Amino acid sequence: MLPKSSPAWILCLLATVLPAAVVRTAPASGYRDWRVYGGGPESIRYSALRQIHRGNVHKLRVAWTYDTGDAFEGSEMQCNPIVVDGVLYATTPKLRVIALDAATGKLLWRFDPHGGAPVRTRFRNRGVTYANGRIYVAVRQWLYALDAKTGKPVPSFGRNGRIDLREGLGRDPYTLSVSATTPGIVYRDLLILGSIVPEDLPSAPGHIRAYDLKTGKLRWIFRTIPHPGEFGYETWPPEAWKYSGGANCWAGMSLDEKRGLVFAGTGSAAFDFYGGDRIGDNLFANTLLCLRADTGERVWHFQAVRHDVWDRDFPAPPSLVTVLRDGRLVDAVAQITKSGHVFVFERETGRPLFPIEYRKVPPSDIPGERLAETQPLPLRPPPFARQELTEDLLTDRTPEARAAVLERFRKLRSGGQFTPPSFEGTIIFPGLDGGAEWGGAAFDPETGWLYVNSNEMAWILRLAERPKLDSTASGKQLYRQHCASCHRMDLRGNPPEFPSLLNLDRKYDHDEILRWIREGGGRMPGFGHLGRGAVRAIAAYVVTGKDVAAEAAAGPRVPYMLAEGYLKFLDPDGYPAVKPPWGTLNAIDLDTGEIVWSIPLGEIPELAAKGYRNTGSENYGGPVVTAGGLLFIGATNHDRKFRAFDKHTGELLWETTLPAAGNATPAVYEVNGRQFVVIAAGGGKWGLPSGGTYVAFALPEE
Repeated sequence: MLPKSSPAWILCLLATVLPAAVVRTAPASGYRDWRVYGGGPESIRYSALRQIHRGNVHKLRVAWTYDTGDAFEGSEMQCNPIVVDGVLYATTPKLRVIALDAATGKLLWRFDPHGGAPVRTRFRNRGVTYANGRIYVAVRQWLYALDAKTGKPVPSFGRNGRIDLREGLGRDPYTLSVSATTPGIVYRDLLILGSIVPEDLPSAPGHIRAYDLKTGKLRWIFRTIPHPGEFGYETWPPEAWKYSGGANCWAGMSLDEKRGLVFAGTGSAAFDFYGGDRIGDNLFANTLLCLRADTGERVWHFQAVRHDVWDRDFPAPPSLVTVLRDGRLVDAVAQITKSGHVFVFERETGRPLFPIEYRKVPPSDIPGERLAETQPLPLRPPPFARQELTEDLLTDRTPEARAAVLERFRKLRSGGQFTPPSFEGTIIFPGLDGGAEWGGAAFDPETGWLYVNSNEMAWILRLAERPKLDSTASGKQLYRQHCASCHRMDLRGNPPEFPSLLNLDRKYDHDEILRWIREGGGRMPGFGHLGRGAVRAIAAYVVTGKDVAAEAAAGPRVPYMLAEGYLKFLDPDGYPAVKPPWGTLNAIDLDTGEIVWSIPLGEIPELAAKGYRNTGSENYGGPVVTAGGLLFIGATNHDRKFRAFDKHTGELLWETTLPAAGNATPAVYEVNGRQFVVIAAGGGKWGLPSGGTYVAFALPEE
């Protein structure tokens, strides 16, 4: 007879008293491998493995490490590895592809897309795609198909194993900067892929495309900037489809294989912070899209930000979840946001599963700008990040820090979400990096809880007039027109994300500098469209200060730019201008729309040493939840910790220090009956030490 306190007895009682009620249980099958970015096509970052659990996680030890040898100053490694038939596939800081024995970390093969050329510019890549014995990976503008056994390009795919992602967008491919930082998703014989494109004009359109897995041939395209006659065309100026850019799905997609539906969240249109040249709501920017996976046909959509000028991209793949409604489980899709919200919709119809309110928002006083009059905000769940920076939330770390921050704050605009950009400076809170970020959310089908880590930093968005440019310009004018938004007028940048260009010739030779200006690298777009003479003139100005005349190709012009680049709101000592927590980890019940628990995530070691603890910290990379009752996450930028929490309570159960910050989402897998948890220790974010090591953990072997 079952004891009356046992879970099984309670379930039997529920079944007797409430025969129609649904009781959540662990999935009967699946979720035991990690063959897809994010753990599976549903993008829920869940593992059904339970060998490692709450009772023994404290025994975790390093099972193996693999140092890629590719780390360099400023490099990052954000990859979420995949594991197929005992082989782990991943990328390195220099965007080489590696295959490792998943049980030992032994190198099986390595592919170098650079052909042995030196790599000294930062790349970002979050993973690879596996299908039918091939590995697909994007490097710069190239999408490669590699033999999964050898790492060699498959000759029958595209041209000698690769296709050019700049092609097929309806514009001159050689004037475009297009790549993909997040791997695509496979449906039958298709690879469905988003892209990363420049955030300032000129920019490529962020159309979503599907390629034939065997040949690389383009099979369908969904235009996120609609052409004449297409749905949403009237939400843009008539000619915008010819020149506007962005509205791209850079964070990845999710797939409902049974229904044949693919879900994608898009980013803002270019230029991120001014839209006088794109008056209208700008579908399908900042939109959750549901498309037919076989044809790209739109099924439904929801636009979370109309006419975005705050860079409020959807930062992570949608999570395909189940939500309890009226005694039954409903298949749903949940989308986290940079602003700290969660939108939840019925998967097939797009019907909101929590109320959404369209609130009136203030107009812009920037000449030429015309913002939307209302914006949508969900009424539940409550935001998982603070929404408005007020004087009472400013730092009190020291009296001097508070006084300096308060003085600056009173000169800025701060009115919460959708306060327009301004010439004096507008507070963006949560900041331009979220709220939620690209690490994504984890969903536990056993409980209906969604786990999401969040940044709580304030940033300052200030616009300035962009210098005018004639067809015959100079290197200085070209630099100020195209480069100063990130690297500032004085070339000092906002290191390390936007590095200083002073004394650049001491680190790099002239040909390297020309190539970077022409082709781009990291977050920097290429400017080859300006013409060879213009590229050389910019290089001459940056390196020598000489103002050389050059003819530049004409293109779309945005009259405003960022006055100080991408600027965090910090105190005089370089710490956040807001009171802690500066980073959090949150559990949200999607059945009820309530936040179950929220804790600070991470701390800053030098402050902790002085007793200023549990502050939380900036975090990049996401969580993984397991059937063993655990939530694994690295992400914390400063303390380099990798942690395991009790998924029910948020209690810290285990932690270790990584060689560099684990700014990546871990992967959980099993080989030969042994469960592993692996994470990329890449660091390098915001000037912190870089690394290039994969670290796998497991319980000690008996």
